[in-house]
Amino acid sequence: MNMKINIKRIEKDFAGDFILPDYATSGSAGIDLYACIKEPVVIESNHIKSIPTGIAIHINDNNVGGFVFPRSGLAAKNGISLINSVGVIDSDYTGEIICPMINHSQTDYIVNPGDRIAQIVFMPVISAEFLLTDKLENTKRGSGGFGSTGK
Repeated sequence: MNMKINIKRIEKDFAGDFILPDYATSGSAGIDLYACIKEPVVIESNHIKSIPTGIAIHINDNNVGGFVFPRSGLAAKNGISLINSVGVIDSDYTGEIICPMINHSQTDYIVNPGDRIAQIVFMPVISAEFLLTDKLENTKRGSGGFGSTGK
């Protein structure tokens, strides 16, 4: 399934060539997002820095959302993730995509201009309508919470 996404470059004084987001391989689910920064940014241990991507998008379908995920290599090798775990780009949001990155490691991490910092995946969104009720269906689990299905 393919979908056309309108993309706008946010004009910035960027150190380096502008990189249009693209899939790294033909089997990639996520499109890499790049750091659009003037100079290297240090994310100190246990700190957060918001890194701009230099792009804004418009998703022309209300039934689709853009979901910004951490890059697994950054997380596994360097302890770098997104503070909100997954960012949600609603179909009607047209502002710049910013990635709030957190350094979970014990050493500082440097983000350089043009580094791949996150990935965006486009997925269907199901709108829900809540129906108020006094009773829910009985299930095997019921109201068992955290750890209730473990042994």
